[in-house]
Amino acid sequence: MTRFLARICAQRPLTTMAVGLVVLVIAGLIGVNLLDSATTTDFRLAGRYESERAAALLEERLQRPEQLAEIVIVQSPSLTVADPAFRAKVEEIHGRITDLGPGTIKGGLQDGPFHHYYQVLEAGGGVAPEERIKLLFLMASQDGGTALLHYTLAGDVDDATVNVEDVIHIVEEANGVDGFRVLIGGTASIIVDQNNLAAHDLEQGERFGIPVALLVLLLLFGGGVVATLLPPGQAGVAIVVALAAVALIGQAFELIFFVQMMVVMIGLAVGIDYSLLIVSRFKEEMGRGLPPRAAVERAGETAGRTVLFSGATVVLALIGLLIVPASFHQSLALGAILVVLAALASTLTLLPAALSFLGPRVNDLTIPFLGRFALKDAETAKGGFWDIITHAVMRRPVVSIILVAAPMLFLSYFTFEMQTGLNDVNTFPDSAETKEAFLVLEEKFSVGEVGPNGLLNPTEIVIAGDVNDPRVAAAIERLDQALVDAPTYPVPPERETNEAGDLALLTLRPPGESTSPASADEMKRLREETIPAAFDGVPDDLYEVHVGGLTAEATDFYGIVDVYTPIVFVFVLGLSFIILMMVFRSIVIPLKAIIMNLLSVGATYGLLVLVFQKGFAIDLLGFQRAEVIDAWLPLFLFAVLFGLSMDYHVFLLSRIRERYDETKDNTEAVAYGLRSTAGLITGAALIMVVVFGAFATGDLIINQLMGFGLAIAVLLDATLVRSVLVPASMEVLGGRNWYLPPFLRWLPDLRVEPTEERPSEGEAPPS
Repeated sequence: MTRFLARICAQRPLTTMAVGLVVLVIAGLIGVNLLDSATTTDFRLAGRYESERAAALLEERLQRPEQLAEIVIVQSPSLTVADPAFRAKVEEIHGRITDLGPGTIKGGLQDGPFHHYYQVLEAGGGVAPEERIKLLFLMASQDGGTALLHYTLAGDVDDATVNVEDVIHIVEEANGVDGFRVLIGGTASIIVDQNNLAAHDLEQGERFGIPVALLVLLLLFGGGVVATLLPPGQAGVAIVVALAAVALIGQAFELIFFVQMMVVMIGLAVGIDYSLLIVSRFKEEMGRGLPPRAAVERAGETAGRTVLFSGATVVLALIGLLIVPASFHQSLALGAILVVLAALASTLTLLPAALSFLGPRVNDLTIPFLGRFALKDAETAKGGFWDIITHAVMRRPVVSIILVAAPMLFLSYFTFEMQTGLNDVNTFPDSAETKEAFLVLEEKFSVGEVGPNGLLNPTEIVIAGDVNDPRVAAAIERLDQALVDAPTYPVPPERETNEAGDLALLTLRPPGESTSPASADEMKRLREETIPAAFDGVPDDLYEVHVGGLTAEATDFYGIVDVYTPIVFVFVLGLSFIILMMVFRSIVIPLKAIIMNLLSVGATYGLLVLVFQKGFAIDLLGFQRAEVIDAWLPLFLFAVLFGLSMDYHVFLLSRIRERYDETKDNTEAVAYGLRSTAGLITGAALIMVVVFGAFATGDLIINQLMGFGLAIAVLLDATLVRSVLVPASMEVLGGRNWYLPPFLRWLPDLRVEPTEERPSEGEAPPS
């Protein structure tokens, strides 16, 4: 198929490129007009999970979507809330914010009438003494130097995220005026900060990653500028087309906004890599005397098949993430799948057309003195660095395996010490105003009472059914009293019942971090012990109880990760084994490939723990320390890394298998495969490491974790695994590498590299 595609596109290069240009323009217009409306910041789980069911019941029976709370902090180093100047500042800021109208501000604290300290004071006897004391505590610090203004934003999460920008603007203008410090913190403002930081990281990654990738390509192509520009151009096309696909799909399905960064990061990496394979093979065939169109066809038949298989392997690995019923995993997987498919389409159609059009001009604009760095074929590479390494390894294969596998196993051990959770605003850079606001809230409002997470992210216990039924009402009373008596919840729950009498809501404001593992453990006790004990004896058909809120969502998410991690592992490993068995006609090769890839993934996990959780060399690398590794990351890294590492593994082993079929000499086949692919694999891996590493230099710890994890895994796989473990294990097993039981020989032959067809000596090359 790849040969046919290459031939068709090479025969009609201008037509193919014209069609590609039209598709690119259409994709660009779709992206510009629809991409913003295609993504959301609202993290969602499948509807069967308790937190989602609670949210649905609240929206259905209380006619209220999820409401986001924002807190504006007014602080003075010399004044207190008793001073008229302090009151004037609070009321001035409050007036400006409420002037934004009901389309932005829906209500005050808990969507009630109170926004700030002075309103509670003026209410006087209109508020019960206990309630008044609680409200005053939530409005001003004990030392009187800090006041809080509470707002409930109108609309759903996406509406609030847009509307809060006007509030942020007012806060920024007021900050520092008359000596007052004015800050804002809340779910919507955190999302805005996170979006801005993500955009900054994306730009920084592109600014650093693309120039360095171009430099690597320039060296690999011996200084040829024209050839160097082709791979990033193809990557750019793939990214634009994939973003357009995201924009269209996002109109029907909710996609997390991180999908855009995933498309750019994976698109740059695989788009450049796939194009590098095709262009280098085209130049190699031209160097052997083939005319341009024949060289394009040959490159499509050989390198094109490798690219197609590599891309398909990545896609199949990522499909495993679509099984996970969480929008975060599904969005990231979908973005990566779309950009890999777009890269495949571009590399197998537009690139052959461009190469056919350029012909020998692909070598134009060559920079002198860089030719010695150019990629070398198997014969030229004989006796070179990688050939020497390979023979040294194969002379002492068992020792080589131990020297490399032992430290990788040691690193993998730290995987068992990994603490997972969800990183929050506390891991933002110090320059982020929302982080500054949360630090003030923790300092001034967390002593012995509810902290900022309890104020902004309450736990909601939703009881659906006939709440006026004596049995249900008694159970609600027992639950209310149990929560009052529990030392975990310093503030009594707030109760609300809808007009229809078919829903009751108990709102809890627990202390601590909403998404921490400790909060998740307490949530499990609430769901599995406290609530069932209160409703013991009440018939099941009279009620249903669901707990919602951020802590409930995090707890459900942790449960999803625990349940689906082994499922995804089995799916990806099983599918990879079957495909590799058909490609290499062996059961030994896929077993070894899986073991080696798992070793790379394990070592990567261990390094994440060592660097980010234990702080090893963290200052040298410029990363932030993390108390937890984001719970979604290990599973995501596994799927992506397994697909990407299999890319190089298949490319190398296909050359070895090809040579072994010709010579039946295992040692010579391994040496040939290593030296014929070493330069290309090293260069391609280096490009991936550069791209992923560039994103790891960002400010968001999510990007640091993801970029570092991807970069280090590719580096380990392309160096230690490919240059030592593969040749050493191949030498130890010899001809047993290619063992396929007789009862499996009916399987189809899907080998990647076709048998080489070279013109004999004195024979003209095919045209």
